[in-house]
Amino acid sequence: MADLATVVQRAAARWPDRPAWTFDRTFTFADVDRLTAGYAQALRLKGIQAGDRVAVLLCNVPEFPLTWLALARLGAAMVPVNVKYRTHDTEHLLRTSGAKAIVTTEEFRPLLEQVPSTPPVFYDLAPADGFAQEPVPAEATANIQFTSGTTGSPKGCVLSHTYWTTLGGSLLTEFPHLTSDDVMLTAQPFHYIDPQWNVIAALMAGAHLVVLDGFHPSTFWDSVRSHGVTYFYCLGAMPTLLLRMPEGPLDREHRVRAVQCSAIPPQLHEMLEDRWGVGWYEAFGMTETGADIRVGADDHDELVGTGCLGRPAAHREARVVDGELQLRGPGMMDGYLGHEPVDGWFATGDLARIDDDGRVYHLGRRKDMIRRGGENVAAHEVEEVLLSHPLVTLAAVVGVPDEIRGEEVKAFVVSTATEDELTAYCADRLASFKVPRFWEFRDDLPRTASERVAKHLLAES
Repeated sequence: MADLATVVQRAAARWPDRPAWTFDRTFTFADVDRLTAGYAQALRLKGIQAGDRVAVLLCNVPEFPLTWLALARLGAAMVPVNVKYRTHDTEHLLRTSGAKAIVTTEEFRPLLEQVPSTPPVFYDLAPADGFAQEPVPAEATANIQFTSGTTGSPKGCVLSHTYWTTLGGSLLTEFPHLTSDDVMLTAQPFHYIDPQWNVIAALMAGAHLVVLDGFHPSTFWDSVRSHGVTYFYCLGAMPTLLLRMPEGPLDREHRVRAVQCSAIPPQLHEMLEDRWGVGWYEAFGMTETGADIRVGADDHDELVGTGCLGRPAAHREARVVDGELQLRGPGMMDGYLGHEPVDGWFATGDLARIDDDGRVYHLGRRKDMIRRGGENVAAHEVEEVLLSHPLVTLAAVVGVPDEIRGEEVKAFVVSTATEDELTAYCADRLASFKVPRFWEFRDDLPRTASERVAKHLLAES
């Protein structure tokens, strides 16, 4: 399928009366087609046309994906705005993206009235009649998607319709082999990329997508059970936070057949599967590159607890150059906004190795290497050890300047354990130069929309 308009229309033709989305209410596939056309017409009447960029500042409400797909049907591009942004970062995103307008609700009027040079704001947009679909080329830009920025300022990724159909289609033709029998669930905020690919994959598969208003560890599995969910994806701190919830007699009372997750803590992998009685499958992807590497059913049992990312998807090639993972193939971003297009291999910034069977192992982020007295310390290795402690909920390890050793290892933790207990725990499991010298205990750690710790914000919080 060449473009997202085709995806929407095809789904409505095949499964018109079946549930497509459930928010606080349920929409059929026919509803999605009708409403996205209505929003497209409303935007067209306000002067939005092919090639325009429009910011969308909305929470996890149906108007978010309806507006996104409406813009796609016009050949325009959505610029998602993080709902936690304040005046400075909102103004930066609007200016950097060149947004022609903003779609939002009255909830965000106080914020936008404080943002200088704001483009026209469309509050509480309502669908209109009379939309006529015009062809949209597959190479048209569907999103200017800003990365979540765990270690620096977000950058705008230019994502085409082909990016989305390649990503979504791979989840049908390869593991997890989504079909119209599946009920999917997403809990991340819609300005982040995961709910968006969930929308496209569900439309392509004819699956029912349940959208929560956010990730709530204490009630997450209740939602999974009540909606009959068969598949979900999570990442970051989510598996650890779920595992820290009290066990209950209903833990295995669900219909989930597979969980895909990025960065499953290896030491917790078996515990996750034992607790809920379902396979957790590692998957690697980036906003820049889409869905790239995954563990499938054939490899799962052998790889539990190894930290292996799996093998490249059929549309993706992977190699390691000077220790860094590089990716190539169709359906990647066209480039960063304002920079040269991606041509050939994309350097991910991730350290990795590939074994003789073509399986990829993640070894950390290049920017997360700490140089301590001539020794290299991978922050993620220390974090994995800390997260294996039963009293640690969150952990982040960074390098801090040191006059003698160049850098020292510092750990930020959310834990009821003491510094002495955690130091001893690490010393039993790591080389002495990897054991944190400095500790800071917090009630919580700042996180991105993807539930990863935002290390660049640690000093500010």
